[in-house]
Amino acid sequence: MEFFEKISADKAKLLSPTVLAFVGDAVMTLYVREHLAKSSDAKAGKLHVLTAKTVCSKAQAELLDGIFGVLSEEEREIFRRSRNTKTHSVSKNGTLADYKKASGLEAVLGYHYLTGNFARCKEILDFTLKKKISEN
Repeated sequence: MEFFEKISADKAKLLSPTVLAFVGDAVMTLYVREHLAKSSDAKAGKLHVLTAKTVCSKAQAELLDGIFGVLSEEEREIFRRSRNTKTHSVSKNGTLADYKKASGLEAVLGYHYLTGNFARCKEILDFTLKKKISEN
């Protein structure tokens, strides 16, 4: 029995962009936490602060700017669909533009995670976060 069942790409594309971003946010947060836990001897409170600096909308928007050129056309479409979704809330420490970019990045990650394309999900996370995590 697998940990979870993947869904088809067609079914994933029918999900709300906010649902894809919801899943992608969790994927990114777990990835950053795991990386920091394995590479740092800091206590949990410090790890939380480092994670928050990396997973906030401003940082995610900067990460997206750095990788947009390597996204496939399908990934760009998922990103655009999420970015263009009507927003009912904005993070308290970021701009609307940053929030929309961050949601787009999270939606791409959520799409790959839900469809079981873990290799591409990890590739995007590795590419985007290596620099950001080392800065913190």
